[in-house]
Amino acid sequence: MDKTYDPHAIEQRWYETWESRGWFAPRGEGRPYCIMIPPPNVTGSLHMGHAFQDTIMDALIRYHRMRGDNTLWQPGTDHAGIATQMVVERQLEAEGLTRHDLGREQFIERVWQWKAESGGTITRQLRRMGASLDWSRERFTMDEGLSAAVREVFVKLYEDGLIYRGKRLVNWDPVLHTAVSDLEVVSEEESGHLWHMRYPLADGSGHLVVATTRPETLLGDTAVAVHPDDERYRDLVGRTVRLPLADREIPIIADEYVDPEFGTGVVKITPAHDFNDYAVGQRHKLPMINVFTVDAAMNDQVPEKYRGLDRYEARDVIVHDLQALGLLEKVEDHRLMVPRGDRSGAVIEPFLTDQWFVRAEPLAKPAIEAVETGRIRFVPDNWKNTYFEWMRNIQDWCISRQIWWGHRIPAWYDEAGNVYVGRSEKEVREKHGLGDTPLRQDEDVLDTWFSSALWPFSTLGWPEQTPELETFYPTSVLVTGFDIIFFWVARMIMMGLKFMGDVPFREVYIHGLVRDAHGQKMSKSKGNVLDPIDLIDGIDLESLIRKRTSGLMQPQMAKKIEQQTRKDFPDGIPAFGTDALRFTFAALASTGRDINFDLGRIEGYRNFCNKIWNAARYVLMNTEGRDCGIDGGDMVFSVADHWIRSRLAQATARVREAVDGYRLDLAAQAIYEFTWNQYCDWYLELSKSVLSDEAASPEAQRGTRHTLITVLESLLRLTHPLMPFITEEIWQRVAPLAGRGGETIMLAPYPEADESQINDAAIAEMEWVMTFILGVRKIRSGMNIDPRKKLPVIVDPAGEEDRKILERNRQYLINLGRVASIEILAEGGEAPESATALVGKTRLFIPMAGLIDKEAELARLKKELDKHRTEWERAEKKLANPGFVEKAPEAVVAREREKLERLTTTIRELKEQLARIERI
Repeated sequence: MDKTYDPHAIEQRWYETWESRGWFAPRGEGRPYCIMIPPPNVTGSLHMGHAFQDTIMDALIRYHRMRGDNTLWQPGTDHAGIATQMVVERQLEAEGLTRHDLGREQFIERVWQWKAESGGTITRQLRRMGASLDWSRERFTMDEGLSAAVREVFVKLYEDGLIYRGKRLVNWDPVLHTAVSDLEVVSEEESGHLWHMRYPLADGSGHLVVATTRPETLLGDTAVAVHPDDERYRDLVGRTVRLPLADREIPIIADEYVDPEFGTGVVKITPAHDFNDYAVGQRHKLPMINVFTVDAAMNDQVPEKYRGLDRYEARDVIVHDLQALGLLEKVEDHRLMVPRGDRSGAVIEPFLTDQWFVRAEPLAKPAIEAVETGRIRFVPDNWKNTYFEWMRNIQDWCISRQIWWGHRIPAWYDEAGNVYVGRSEKEVREKHGLGDTPLRQDEDVLDTWFSSALWPFSTLGWPEQTPELETFYPTSVLVTGFDIIFFWVARMIMMGLKFMGDVPFREVYIHGLVRDAHGQKMSKSKGNVLDPIDLIDGIDLESLIRKRTSGLMQPQMAKKIEQQTRKDFPDGIPAFGTDALRFTFAALASTGRDINFDLGRIEGYRNFCNKIWNAARYVLMNTEGRDCGIDGGDMVFSVADHWIRSRLAQATARVREAVDGYRLDLAAQAIYEFTWNQYCDWYLELSKSVLSDEAASPEAQRGTRHTLITVLESLLRLTHPLMPFITEEIWQRVAPLAGRGGETIMLAPYPEADESQINDAAIAEMEWVMTFILGVRKIRSGMNIDPRKKLPVIVDPAGEEDRKILERNRQYLINLGRVASIEILAEGGEAPESATALVGKTRLFIPMAGLIDKEAELARLKKELDKHRTEWERAEKKLANPGFVEKAPEAVVAREREKLERLTTTIRELKEQLARIERI
């Protein structure tokens, strides 16, 4: 093996081997285990959320594959209607063209061309993460098979009365010219105004003052409303007002929707431009007047003066005209929630238009029951409450989008406007006997989430009854973020139950967000985004700055991000490799919680990879070409051999239990502790005492070599789902020596937790040995004794059993403790002035005379004590200051308290050390 671990030398090579050999495909007669990848947008590139989520899925897949399950991880990408169309339209814009210049068919061809050239970025990056998806089954939501499934579902829902077309108020994006769902609207608080306008009573007897944040919609008002219990206005209900600037009379109505405390307690009702007003209008059978065009400009329904004005230009003109007429009472500053499209950033306009809808409530009822009865389990369990809250208040789903890229709605119209729904125009003509009647297909496409809702069964071949559908549906678990419980999870459950008669998955594992080291959400505007590929390959500082600041419009923001990046990453980001990144994600994957990602963690796990690599080099140097007892021969196993096998069995049980419970963090912790703290730090060192001891028997050395190689081989299989590359590379060298056959670790059996391997006596004996050695080491470091100097030890054993343990393990104690001699204290005897340690009830004495320069050591300790006292006084003073304790962030105060406690302990220990040395 190479002297140092270089992930780039092995990762690409092993991934190409795994994929080309077809090892990601389902195999065997085992229990089916299937995960559907949440299909990333074809426009996308891998971000930290993807990398975290895909690490979890791949760990589960590799674990179950090694357990012998018939395992499928289904890959694919989403056509991402609006996002993809925007990318291609921007390309056209750079060429001085629009999609309308090309026409629909040519534009669609251009999108397919873009996909062929640029749409594979994220799948290449998934390969870099080691994702063992069955690429031979890769699907795309616009491929012919999935498109056929979409048409089939649409037709059947329509025939069942669950899809309808109607004029409804929708969220309209005036930039993209399409309806968008509530889930694609981001509402944030912004500064605005509240205009108080006078609406004259029609009989001339006075006026009502109406408060609004949107005076530009005044021209679409069809009523003003008051609360039925509001004494101020009760006598006016049923009368009319003259609508300013419009020369129309509109009624005064009473409705409980009105908040008497807001503004004047009188509100304008504009059913065509406000969702709440729409509901009021339905209750009172009010007319709906749409005053906007698709661009959110004023249309022909308004007086000529305002036609063609943008909505905000119209606002200014309308306010000016009201003021000129003496109808503007006052204007107040006001904070309000402003809805913007998550793709375009445009302010969304409630807009009355013809759209296609799914009648959601009949589909939601069985989907709610599936979670209530436990057929689907959320992990963590509390996320089911979020699901129930949305599902029990579900609204009909607007599924039509006014764009070109996507599944075109399978509906055709004749010249009279009659609508015909079918799988194809040919089917429509035959079914309805339309002959040569001219037909035109609906121009709209389906919401991207419509096809995504069918993903668990459409990817397996539905509507055909395929062997894959029979085998892998329902799937085992869905791994996803909480942010798409409504977008995707709920809709898959509804569609799966409707068309498959069963749930799409048994469990839903909800993971948290990946945040930066300070707990901040990663975003381009904050300049704190980490790219997983940069963490794998490394990136220099200047390239990182360019990446973080490109596309930012504000020079001041770019400068601030540059300064922060230089501070956080003065040397850029080093290459950590995929395995270190994956292990970091696993170690942070506590169910459902957001994770704070900092480079300190991944650096620690890169060191862990190095530790495994170096351990393997040591093992191979001592086992390759040697007799490891695999082919027979007597073996004698030491207490250390029994101990490490016991610890391996315990670690295996913990890892399996953790993975089965979706606690990859606990699995990673168990692997790390066993590998670093037990196998590397202790067992490898203990093995040297046997292998380098000329007096050791061949049987004992054979037993140690056998233990070294077989424990390492098991450890590699235990670790493989989390760190696939390094484990495969080492396993190829180790497995033959351990008597393990097979072409790849991927298909080797996952270690079983064998309780018969746990030897409690060996564990207890080795704890005694390790405590002895640690006691000697602590005295050595505490007294600042040269680590090379061998120390005499006097032992006062607590009993005969401790005496026997000492004699059985004398060689370990001498070698690992760097001990010159071990003497047993005579019964009733007194040890000289010594540093002491306890091993259970057995006492260790290390005589100090001659071991240290007493005066120099006293001076060193006094200097150290003075430094810590100064720090203690500073921390104590800070915590005694009420201004600090009350105003500083809670976490900062807590850290200061911990620091004070730590300093108190250190000062006490230094005083004890001084007293001991002064007695010498």
